[in-house]
Amino acid sequence: MNINIGKSWKKELKLEFNKTYFQRLMNFLAEENKHYNILPKEHLIFKAFELCPFNKVKVVILGQDPYPTKGHANGLSFSVNDDVNQLPKSLKNIFKELADDLNKPERICGNLNDWAKQGVLLLNTTLTVREGEVESHINKGWEIFTNSVISALQKKNNIVYVLWGKKAQRMSCFINKNNNYIINSSHPSPLSAYRGFFGSKPFSKTNQYLLIKDKTPIIWSKE
Repeated sequence: MNINIGKSWKKELKLEFNKTYFQRLMNFLAEENKHYNILPKEHLIFKAFELCPFNKVKVVILGQDPYPTKGHANGLSFSVNDDVNQLPKSLKNIFKELADDLNKPERICGNLNDWAKQGVLLLNTTLTVREGEVESHINKGWEIFTNSVISALQKKNNIVYVLWGKKAQRMSCFINKNNNYIINSSHPSPLSAYRGFFGSKPFSKTNQYLLIKDKTPIIWSKE
């Protein structure tokens, strides 16, 4: 597999690529590719790192695994391709909270490239999935890799970590809570959004923190 992860991230994570777990993961993916359609497409697997270099990370939004629906996954957590008109329900709920939080029209475009280019690392804890099979690539090695990503980011201070749901919140053990800002709430999925995600105001809270730290706030909505 061609690891298009960008120079800055390759420098920070160079030791990971030669570790046994990562080699096993690459072998697993090579075998999976012989029998299944793997999402996202190979050139998009590390897109989050390409669009958001290490030195530009201001915000981390953690997802779980990519959308298993063909044509949806594009390498960024919660994001979908431009041509997806029927947004996934979790993303729809994110945009509903965004509109309520910032008192703006509800965002229509589900492609979150613009967030990533502003310094939002949209990171799934598992970077691949079989088409049509949720969580089919969990516990294959991706979690070790993404744990290392969060650990590498501890060299930096004043990052906002947005942890939606219990699985994302497990990553908090790798985060220096004294030097960063963590926003916790329930997951935006229809099963849990009403348990604390709606009304949590993660977008305004993030920008308020960035302004306090003399950083440029994120433009969350194109509309």
